[in-house]
Amino acid sequence: MSRRTVNLLLLENVESLGIIGDVVKVRTGYARNYLLPMGMAEPPSDERIEELRAERADALARVEARRSDREALVSRMEEVELTLIRSCNDRGGLYGSVTQRDIADGLEQVGYPGVDIRAVRLPASIRRIGSYEVPIQFEADLRAEITVIVEPDQPLEEREEMEFDDEGELIEKPAPAAETPAEQAAPAEGEKAEA
Repeated sequence: MSRRTVNLLLLENVESLGIIGDVVKVRTGYARNYLLPMGMAEPPSDERIEELRAERADALARVEARRSDREALVSRMEEVELTLIRSCNDRGGLYGSVTQRDIADGLEQVGYPGVDIRAVRLPASIRRIGSYEVPIQFEADLRAEITVIVEPDQPLEEREEMEFDDEGELIEKPAPAAETPAEQAAPAEGEKAEA
């Protein structure tokens, strides 16, 4: 019977697992197929843990500095409205989509650097003109909601005359009733019939 987990000493920071010098318990497959071949971890020993103590202190200081930067960024982002201009068809459907990277890049351009694309928690790519609430989450307790407004690059005059349902599909309006041939041929009152 094989062991399902193994303890390893991290040789570098691994997101969602730990920082350099941590002894972590991971599944054997993760250790065998990723951490060990990539040189990110090794079996723990007291000597090696002692060797990594100084690097671990530096890593802890960097993690704390990054967390304080992110806390400040989250507090500044509370009322952010990010406007993105995109090409679209006359019904408001985008040619392409707005992705996590677009939002992260847009935030950086308007003065909010340091938002990684993984922090933009967009459930699906944005494919229509409109306003969307998008969560930005760095850690479980560091979260902000921003408003992303996607506007067309050209005015959509025809859109005002059309009606769309909740999914953005065009609602077909019944055509006005056409005159019957008898109504078209009959002269209006007071008019002479042409001979």
